[in-house]
Amino acid sequence: MAMTEKDLYRDTPVRYLGYANEIGEAFRPVIKKIFVHASYAVAISYVLADTADKSRKQYNKPEILGGGLRGAAIASGDTLIWQMFASVIIPGFTINRICWVSKKVLAANKVKGPLGKWAPTFLGLLAIPFIIHPIDHGVDFVMDESYRKYVK
Repeated sequence: MAMTEKDLYRDTPVRYLGYANEIGEAFRPVIKKIFVHASYAVAISYVLADTADKSRKQYNKPEILGGGLRGAAIASGDTLIWQMFASVIIPGFTINRICWVSKKVLAANKVKGPLGKWAPTFLGLLAIPFIIHPIDHGVDFVMDESYRKYVK
């Protein structure tokens, strides 16, 4: 029975650092922008660390198995593009819009006080588990039909 290596960036709690910007976007209505920006710095640092890790692992494989410089470049591109879209850009935009729309709807209905202030944040946080898999699958599909097709 072969043992598979545990991926630090995908199989451990470290992967949750990739969701930092989604948390930041959910809290945008109630925190200073600097903290939202910091949440993006955490998520992008996670993406860059995962990219470096996948590149190094691919580089160290024998050339016959897709290793070496070309393999590392392809792995780097794949990881960077996939992670930026699936972990940062699309989820951040999605949570931002959920919070923005909910804030507008609450204001239009004259909802004030703690509910008017915190409901967009709670809706943003509640949406995170529901958006992750569809976004991942969508980015996989686009990557399979574009980048991955052309680098083989």
